[in-house]
Amino acid sequence: MRETARSCGRARARETVRIRDLVRRIGDATPPGRDRAVDGLRAVAVLGVVLGHWLVTALVADSGTLHAASPLLYQPELTPVSWAFQTLAVFFLVGGQMGAKSYGCSRARGTTYRRWLRARLARLFRPVAAVLTVWAVAAGALLGAGVSLLTVHTLLKLVLSPLWFLLVYAVLTAATPLVARLHPLWPLAVVLHVDLIRFGFDGPDWLGWVNLAAGWLVPYCLGAAWGRGRLNGRTAGWVLLTGGAAVTAGLVLFGGYPAAMVGVPGASISNLNPPTLAAVTFGLAQCGAALLLRGPLRRALARPAAWAVVALVNLAAMTVFLWHQTAMMAVSVTTLRLAGPQTGLHTVPEGPGWVLARLCWLPVFAGALLICWAAFHAYEAGRPRKGGGGAVRGGGAAADGGSRVVREGRPGKRARQAQQAQRRVQQAEWQAQQAQRAQQSGHAEQRSV
Repeated sequence: MRETARSCGRARARETVRIRDLVRRIGDATPPGRDRAVDGLRAVAVLGVVLGHWLVTALVADSGTLHAASPLLYQPELTPVSWAFQTLAVFFLVGGQMGAKSYGCSRARGTTYRRWLRARLARLFRPVAAVLTVWAVAAGALLGAGVSLLTVHTLLKLVLSPLWFLLVYAVLTAATPLVARLHPLWPLAVVLHVDLIRFGFDGPDWLGWVNLAAGWLVPYCLGAAWGRGRLNGRTAGWVLLTGGAAVTAGLVLFGGYPAAMVGVPGASISNLNPPTLAAVTFGLAQCGAALLLRGPLRRALARPAAWAVVALVNLAAMTVFLWHQTAMMAVSVTTLRLAGPQTGLHTVPEGPGWVLARLCWLPVFAGALLICWAAFHAYEAGRPRKGGGGAVRGGGAAADGGSRVVREGRPGKRARQAQQAQRRVQQAEWQAQQAQRAQQSGHAEQRSV
């Protein structure tokens, strides 16, 4: 017994040392001038989408089939959940910022537009190919096993529905050179006029899909302005937050828009499919909050452990986004086969009992997602590049590489030398600034005397 306890203690000690070593390596591989708030916001956006889907999507077992339902339909008091976890505007804000900066850096290096775009889209669609392949095989296997067509359709819809986001993101990424300097008021005006025609003059419903590009172009343009060095003060954040929140509240209270910021089955109007003016103004409020959080995030992510967690989430962002619905469905289908219908998993999402049960299932979903990550994250990481460069860098929907520090456990020798030299230069510049300020202060004192 005593020997077993000692073995467990040694194993825990080794694990602690390994985690601390990983945290240190990630910190060493991060460029000193990196804005960690960008990565923090992207991690918040990814995790917000995942938790939002897990909380507002239910697979109800009924007469041998599964169909999707939403607790927001049965429990409207849960509508604020959609305000907290519908974080797509933040995703596009960060995407615009990183896209504009990345394209600017590529032009400075002499990289062609075609090569820049090919690299970014490859990181975006390589993991998508893995999801589509797996589910093509899975759908055939389910139908062959006698699963009803309605159930297979429900599962495939949940898997494929998030891919619209990637398609829009890819289009906006390709248009970065054109829209990087576009003022956000132009696409906002398009959304306003589309909704005015649809809802004010009984226009055709298909016209709303114009907002699929125009609506998300608004936060993307804001992010591009941020990437160009604008929006650095807090004034823009407060204007966007208060103005966006006030306009959204007015549209919901007096304009007939639904309060839920996600699609609710059976609702006559969806704020998300396609995006409405209310969803866009709500996104502006979210962008304002994100801009205001930059300072607190930078301070929080200066801690090595916190930064390591955010860096790892960013390195797995695409895998998490693409496979989180699969993880939830795998748990639901497997549990239904083995143990029958379970509360919070296969029952109608009504009442506080369902909510409490669903919260208990979230760790199980997370465990299944971890298994999916272990199986498929290699498609997101891609092939390691030859040569140095272990920096954790930002990119498109996920981190733009940098996974070498996690895969190989160390940054390249040249990267370490470059980082050390850059730190010495920054320290020298800081000391020179302090000396200049002291000298200026001395002159001011002499003049006052």
